[in-house]
Amino acid sequence: MDYRETGLEYRDQRVGGRVTTEKNEKEQVEEDNKKKMILIVDDDVEIANSFALALEDSGLFEVATYNDPLVALSNYRPNFYDLLLLDIQLPEMNGFNFYQKIRKIDSQVKVCFITGYNIDYTELKEQNPSLDLDCFISKNILRKPIELSKLIKGIESELLT
Repeated sequence: MDYRETGLEYRDQRVGGRVTTEKNEKEQVEEDNKKKMILIVDDDVEIANSFALALEDSGLFEVATYNDPLVALSNYRPNFYDLLLLDIQLPEMNGFNFYQKIRKIDSQVKVCFITGYNIDYTELKEQNPSLDLDCFISKNILRKPIELSKLIKGIESELLT
C-alpha cells in the first residue's frame, strides 16, 4: 500500500539520494492527543470487541475493554479515561456499583450505561439513591442492540457536554 492511501500525513525526506517517508513526530503526538480514551466494561466479549473496534475505527477514540468488572476496577487508572461505557448487568457487581466505586477515585470521568434490558427509571433511582441519576439517566442509557454509528454519536455528544 502506498503511504498516501492511508490518509496519514508524512514528510518526504531525501537521504543519500533516496526518498524516504517518515511521519512527523509532532504530528503523531498531536493526533494521539486528540483521541479520547474510552473504557468499556461488558461481560459479553463479542459486544465489547465490536464496540471497541467501531470506536477505534472512527479515529476519534482509543479504547480499553474488560469483561470482568473486578479486573477493570483493580486496573483502573484515575484521570486517564475520558468516558466509561458500562454494561448495567455485570457479574460480581452491576454497572452502577462499578461506577460508584470509580467516582471515589476519579470524579471527572463521564459515563454512558448500556443494557439489553428494559429499564424502569423510577425503580432505578429508588435502588440507587446515592447515584446522581438525574444528570444522565435520560440521555446516557443506551439500549442494545445499538447501531454502531449511534453509539459513536452518543459518545461524542456526551464528551462535548
